[in-house]
Amino acid sequence: MRRLLVSTVAAAAVLAVAPAALAQDAHAGHADHAAHQAAAQSEDARLAAFFEQAFQERIALSPQTMTSLGIKRDYGRLDDGTDAAAERSLALAEAQLARMKADFDPARVGADSRMSMRLFEYGVEQARLQNRWRDWGFQFAANGNPTTGLPVFMINQHRIDSVEDAEAYVSRLRDSERVMQEIAAELRQRAAAGVVSPNFVFAPSIENTRNIIAGAPFEAGADNPVWADFQRKVGALQADEATRARLLAEGRAALTGEWKRGYEHVLAALAEVQQRAAAMPDRDAGVWRLPDGEAYYNARLRLSTTTDLTADQIHEIGLAEVARIHAEMQTIMDQVGFQGSLQEMFAHLKTDPRFQYPNTPEGKEQYLADSRAFIAQVMEAAPRWFSDLPEAALEVRAVEPWREATASIAFYNAPAPDGSRPGIYYVNLSDMTQVLKPQIEGISYHEGAPGHHFQIAYAQEMEGLPSFRRFGGYGAYAEGWGLYAERLGKEMGFYEDPYSDFGRLSTELWRAVRLVTDTGLHAKRWSREQAIDYFRQNSLLSERDIVKEVERYITNPGQATSYKIGELKIMELRQRAQAALGDRFHIRDFHAVVLGSGSVPLDVLEDQVDAWIAAGGGAPAA
Repeated sequence: MRRLLVSTVAAAAVLAVAPAALAQDAHAGHADHAAHQAAAQSEDARLAAFFEQAFQERIALSPQTMTSLGIKRDYGRLDDGTDAAAERSLALAEAQLARMKADFDPARVGADSRMSMRLFEYGVEQARLQNRWRDWGFQFAANGNPTTGLPVFMINQHRIDSVEDAEAYVSRLRDSERVMQEIAAELRQRAAAGVVSPNFVFAPSIENTRNIIAGAPFEAGADNPVWADFQRKVGALQADEATRARLLAEGRAALTGEWKRGYEHVLAALAEVQQRAAAMPDRDAGVWRLPDGEAYYNARLRLSTTTDLTADQIHEIGLAEVARIHAEMQTIMDQVGFQGSLQEMFAHLKTDPRFQYPNTPEGKEQYLADSRAFIAQVMEAAPRWFSDLPEAALEVRAVEPWREATASIAFYNAPAPDGSRPGIYYVNLSDMTQVLKPQIEGISYHEGAPGHHFQIAYAQEMEGLPSFRRFGGYGAYAEGWGLYAERLGKEMGFYEDPYSDFGRLSTELWRAVRLVTDTGLHAKRWSREQAIDYFRQNSLLSERDIVKEVERYITNPGQATSYKIGELKIMELRQRAQAALGDRFHIRDFHAVVLGSGSVPLDVLEDQVDAWIAAGGGAPAA
């Protein structure tokens, strides 16, 4: 655990805001100054207690969140996913905000506390906006759905350390029928209101949902992953044979009973809504086709970027970034002596066997080994670039086969705060013919180290930071940092192979193309085919990944814009700091400021960096 690293930045903010008051304190004498400090510290402590109570009240509404945090309360229950539960959650947040405003004066607390008050209110504002548009979201998307999320949760997060924990596991298997009934009811309800997932979502969603009730104990064959997980965990218990046999019998009954029935409810609803989707005009189009679709998309952009940038502005930023990166790619093509157009270079990298792994178990294992090696070299060099590193372990794993069809290309899962679960960098290796070697290095830096792991795991370990900040986050900041980490890898001395450096540019290009295609689909009414064609002409992604990406944007509007918008802001702030500080700029200190407040909206990050610059740079005090 670590102290919050921004106290000198916060002090600079105080100096900037109230120099006269501080000068007055100096003339008032040490006794008055000490009394003032003691009062502020007392208010800070009282506010910190409020934040912790508020956090505990919020997570109490989500048994699954408590489990992910290592808290075994309501351990046999699953979350309530109904509209009524969403309303209760928002009502609680509003009541807490009102309490904070009534009970605490920002002028009577320290700068760090004022920052937390600002972020607490910002979080409620975002919750209002999310709740306003809740019913416009697609439950079943191209890159995930609630039916596969539950098995992942049970396998990765529900620990069994006692007989009671095993009984709670069985209780959750039984509770799944309620959860799946809620999902099925909401699927039908949203469809009746005109919010229907695109047609291409249904086949893979149905396939993955069926996979979850395939194999033993549902039918002959290999053990189902959840059944295998439960058997393994019960088998490791210090319990007598009769107790273990009882638990296994109860688990089997729950799986073949409530669990199976719940998934069958969802399959029936999916089949019904699939027929509606197949008959719809513009069935694979952007959210402009939904009722109030334009307003919904604008809200999604605000939530995803934490800015007021319009769809048109984001589209133009994307076009400019695509042009810039293409020019940098041409430089590398000249370096390696490639004769041909950029599109021909893309085709060369996609088809030459040198740039692919074998589509075999050995090829998959080599991918994982290479990713681990890239992360290992970052870990060795990191102390020269970062003043502090996360303590949590980081593992690289392949996505489980039963959810490959709807899993993203690569993603990061945060560690458990108590160290019982590492940070996990997942890679989707369903088809190795679609994996390009030159891109693996950049993706590893983004999803693993120094990307998401250095930011998300690190934030969780910060002492003095309120829990809602340690475990909360903003996509533009987190994904912006991940993309910044890809570029940072080059400064750290990596990408020694020019083809790998071309791959780095290609993953940056991928995120620039996202700005163009996401806004194209949802604001400019591009068709799915138009977006795929733009991706094909302007990026290095494989054909499978291009289709998966475009379909992801269609079903998760706005989210894809967060990466580039966040990275551009971090780079802008770094360049501003370097220009202002000159020789006083040190990269370790800059990273300490950017990472030292946890995940924040981009305007808050800008204020933090500006205050650090105003204070003259240097290492933020511990």
